[in-house]
Amino acid sequence: MKPRFTRFAAIDWSGAAGERHPGIAMAVCEADGPPRLAEAPRGGWSRGDILHLLRGELAGDTLIGLDLGISLPFVDCGAYFPSAVPGPTDAKGLWALVDEVCAADPHLAASSFVDDADFAPYFRRHGGREGAQFRCDGATHGRGRFRVTERAQERMGCKPYSNFNLVGAAQVGKASLTGMRVLHRLAGRIPVWPIDPVPARGPVIVEIYTAIAAMAAGRPAARAKMRSHQDLNHALACIGSPPVTGNGSLDDHRTDALLAAAWLRSVADDAWLWHPAGLTRAIARTEGWTFGAF
Repeated sequence: MKPRFTRFAAIDWSGAAGERHPGIAMAVCEADGPPRLAEAPRGGWSRGDILHLLRGELAGDTLIGLDLGISLPFVDCGAYFPSAVPGPTDAKGLWALVDEVCAADPHLAASSFVDDADFAPYFRRHGGREGAQFRCDGATHGRGRFRVTERAQERMGCKPYSNFNLVGAAQVGKASLTGMRVLHRLAGRIPVWPIDPVPARGPVIVEIYTAIAAMAAGRPAARAKMRSHQDLNHALACIGSPPVTGNGSLDDHRTDALLAAAWLRSVADDAWLWHPAGLTRAIARTEGWTFGAF
């Protein structure tokens, strides 16, 4: 693949309740130089702020990584919600459904979806509420359903969590559902790989898993999180990036975003990452894929 992108952005996401979130961080880097944090509004980023940026300021030949799941498992059961008839049959239909059910939820939250009588049985929620369909593929391990790309992550040494799991500090289900609302509201303004084809010019969104970036920088998956300038700069050096300025502690939301932006720059032209062996057109259309998983 010829060099295609001239700018790289990584967004560490949050599905937490409320308007503004310390867990949302965005970093940007150009074709050379160190990554830098995008300055958040007072009180922190909101999901609406990020949507606004995606609609405008992150234009150009920008590769944008979102740290969330862009879809739910489909392949394992032949449907997102096997008992719900009719149900969405592709990722874009799923995004539209989540946004429609959650239309009254403020701040692009997704509480209404996981509490809806038709969909709640598929989720594990707080208070020991595990829906009857949480393991509808017959799994007995209690971790819930997984997409094909998450199985690929496991083979790489990661420990992914089911997007149907909404419990625990490492869960990504809430972030993924709120992210689906954002993707739907982009209304096709930015293609989302691999659900959409990659155009010759313009921005592209990919799903990222920041542990993959950390592993590329020599850190084991179990120690993917970094909380100091020193650890971050060591990781950046491992992927050929100039260091960031500063010293002392730095929260892991910001280090995740900074490293991921630089990592995207280092691998964006690796053609094989755009064509992983396990990715079929059917999987791309329904489940999507995590950039960097193979």
